[in-house]
Amino acid sequence: MEVLGGSRPLQQLADWLDPPSYERLQLRANLVRTLNRAAGASGRPDQLLHRNVSVRTVRTCRINAHVYEASAVTCENHRARAVALRLERRRGHWKVTALEIG
Repeated sequence: MEVLGGSRPLQQLADWLDPPSYERLQLRANLVRTLNRAAGASGRPDQLLHRNVSVRTVRTCRINAHVYEASAVTCENHRARAVALRLERRRGHWKVTALEIG
């Protein structure tokens, strides 16, 4: 969510995301940045997306010793969003192999 809000560069997550997840998050971040520019230019800063996000709940599910799935609910302003991800242990490191942000 920090990447989408513009407070963290996507490159900081490169080691944690597999290439398809990285590309999808990059596309989404570019879209959010474009929409935020438009909202700022229209004088509606209250319309900025992904600012002041808080995590409400997190749930995890162990699939096996090398795979976990997680879901979270995040809130910003008056909107809640669902986040789902799959983590897989590869070569001794955890990688996000699936990422969905509602």
